[in-house]
Amino acid sequence: MRFSRQLVILVGGKGTRLGSHTAKSPKPLMEISEGRVFLDYFLQSAVRQGFDRVLMLAGHMGEQVKARYHGKSFGGAQIEVIIEPEPMGTGGAFRFALDRLDETFVAANGDTLFDTNLRALDHGLNSQPDLMASLAVRQVPDSGRFGSVDVQSGRIVAFREKDPAAGPGLINGGLYALRREAIAGLPEGSSSIEADLFPQLAAQGRLGAQVSDGYFLDIGLPDTLERARRELPALKRPALFLDRDGVINQDINYLHRIDDFLWIDGAIDTIRRANDRGMAVIVVTNQSGVARGFYNEADVAALHTHIQSELNAQGAFIDNFYYCPYHADATIDRYRVPDHPDRKPNPGMIQRAAREHNIDLSRSVLIGDQPSDMAAARAAGIKGCLFTDGDLVKFIDAQGVFQ
Repeated sequence: MRFSRQLVILVGGKGTRLGSHTAKSPKPLMEISEGRVFLDYFLQSAVRQGFDRVLMLAGHMGEQVKARYHGKSFGGAQIEVIIEPEPMGTGGAFRFALDRLDETFVAANGDTLFDTNLRALDHGLNSQPDLMASLAVRQVPDSGRFGSVDVQSGRIVAFREKDPAAGPGLINGGLYALRREAIAGLPEGSSSIEADLFPQLAAQGRLGAQVSDGYFLDIGLPDTLERARRELPALKRPALFLDRDGVINQDINYLHRIDDFLWIDGAIDTIRRANDRGMAVIVVTNQSGVARGFYNEADVAALHTHIQSELNAQGAFIDNFYYCPYHADATIDRYRVPDHPDRKPNPGMIQRAAREHNIDLSRSVLIGDQPSDMAAARAAGIKGCLFTDGDLVKFIDAQGVFQ
């Protein structure tokens, strides 16, 4: 099944409601913490989900966006920035970039952070050929500021205008899975996807919806900008740590060939359920086969790319893979280390992941199939669950991991 590798971010708004805050910088480049702007936090949340290319569509003060990001890499994703020649609206910005858009892609408003499973959003589009787009929507207590949407059977059927008296409702969360074909249908010049595209698709029954209750923040107002500065630097997520061989895939001694890879029953569903709950999913695996010369680190990387691709096609993802190629009995000199801190039962991979991914270890768990996995979990101060055989979903449920 097809899945999208491209993430497109709209960063062209003027941010007029922020007043003097945006006098010298575009809204997505508002500083949140020392050295980090809002767009950095958005990228951290989104790129981890398996995107390898980011296209930023800039407008107002776009040269600042280009200077900061163009040609750079963030979390393994390469970033390109293009600047629209004049204000063209959200639809016009996409239409201007038409020749750079993939057949399907995930898009986002660069002034909104909605922590949801983008892979599931993309899967919803690619698994339903009659859909032209799908939106991530969220229930909020006061939809009047945003305008609301009506959803029936997983599809958006109507949009409602902003109404101060509207009360609770579902809102457009600023995240979209789109077909390039839908953008090609917009007129050249200025247009709006919110006003000119989405209502039309909804009327045709071709606009999907993914409802999520993930963390949501729009920095369009001074008070929400201040909220971002309070909350984002301290925001942490729990993690589901997974050993690889025997937990994600059938344990074939020194597995390294993609052709030999077989999923454990329930592994994909377990990972997607963790994704949907906002947990990080981190693989921590000993790979002494590298140290013993049975395969090399490029083989490990290729296998992990294969795993990620198969997950992405099913609406799931792994945040990162950590592996330890070192062993005391290595036949290759550079991998011979008596007791490397990353080799389980040592907790080094878990601790490194916690630092690099802002993980709350107190709410995290490790699923492994060996006593060394359980020892690593204890050393890191997290819960360990010993998986021996069967369906991983049933095991997770019996252990109460997602409760």
